[in-house]
Amino acid sequence: MTEYISKLPWQMVILGCLTLGLAPFTPPHIVEKLRLLSKGELKKAIDWFDLFFHSIPWILLFLKSIIYFWDTKQ
Repeated sequence: MTEYISKLPWQMVILGCLTLGLAPFTPPHIVEKLRLLSKGELKKAIDWFDLFFHSIPWILLFLKSIIYFWDTKQ
């Protein structure tokens, strides 16, 4: 799994964060879903799906960064 994530181009991951991760842009959907999650109002299955779907690029960016910095230290 780490090999697959490390082979993803940085440009593709960042583009995913800027498009899918922030869509729609006023306000970003992920911000709205995280706000609902923090208030405990995220109850519908579609809301959980939206949160997961819009957070995938951010999770990939986080994992790719950790793998990159972990490999450069060794």
